[in-house]
Amino acid sequence: SALRTLQELQRAGKIEKRYLALLAGRIRKGGWRADLPLQKNTLHSGERVVRVDPEGKPAVTHFTVLRRFTDATLVEAVLETGRTHQIRVHAAANGTPILGDAKYGSEAADRALRELGLRRLFLHAASLRFSWPEDHRNFAIEAPLPAELQTVLAALETHEKNVRTDCV
Repeated sequence: SALRTLQELQRAGKIEKRYLALLAGRIRKGGWRADLPLQKNTLHSGERVVRVDPEGKPAVTHFTVLRRFTDATLVEAVLETGRTHQIRVHAAANGTPILGDAKYGSEAADRALRELGLRRLFLHAASLRFSWPEDHRNFAIEAPLPAELQTVLAALETHEKNVRTDCV
């Protein structure tokens, strides 16, 4: 019964999901709302690809800048809807794809981050929050950023300091 309740909360959009992502480029604004409909397509190979399409299903993602680097920006992404590849496609549509994203990303941007240790998509499910309908208890499940992604951020910080030092 607990699983059914969680599935219903999910369908009703009553589970708040927060993600951390490292995006290509330096985003100047503090945050933005991506309200772009998404259409799922299946290629001949069977691979699923999602595109922004006016005929697609509604999809809304809220992005908040957490940390700016010279060529990358750490953001928090909060889903209003939960579509396949939503954060990845909305970030790419903004011109700032998620680093390490082989499907929707930028090979040129990824190349530099690979040198700093990025070996996978820099997208992390950081937390889930919901209220249990029967007794209204609030639940918050948090997952710390994995060590391999923390290492990438630390390498970026070191790289930034070295670049600033070299320029002085």
